[in-house]
Amino acid sequence: MTTGYFEDVVVGTVLEFGSKTVSKEEIIHFATKYDPQPFHIDEEAAQASPYGGIIASGWHTAGMAMRMMVDNMINDRVGLGSPGWDNLKWHLPVRPDDTLRVRTEVIRKKRSASKPMIGTIFGSMKVLNQHDQIVMSVETIGMVKARTIGEAEQNR
Repeated sequence: MTTGYFEDVVVGTVLEFGSKTVSKEEIIHFATKYDPQPFHIDEEAAQASPYGGIIASGWHTAGMAMRMMVDNMINDRVGLGSPGWDNLKWHLPVRPDDTLRVRTEVIRKKRSASKPMIGTIFGSMKVLNQHDQIVMSVETIGMVKARTIGEAEQNR
């Protein structure tokens, strides 16, 4: 989770961005290919499910959030990928015509002891719908390049 080099990232920074309206056709297309459970792809089955209609796959929601992060936040000059995300939770279903956005906060950062030109940024990401309801949350971990290997920047 970065907008710059390790030294540029400030703990406590909150960013909000993106706007993605998801269509029923997009939900069905994604789910047909990757998560073909009936409540994602079949109108009748979805109506009879506890959700009362078609909903997006949680993986589709995560994918849309990732795209918004890449488009609005991740700097390809300094981003080095991620070893994973922790505590991924889907709080509410995403429905056709929902409009999603992302809110991130930098929780902490740590310079690598073994590779001091690499820093790790730990964050909190929430995906919200047009009603300001959290539909997904996750603890993010992102690796970024550092400009220097100075001690002063280590835990800023």
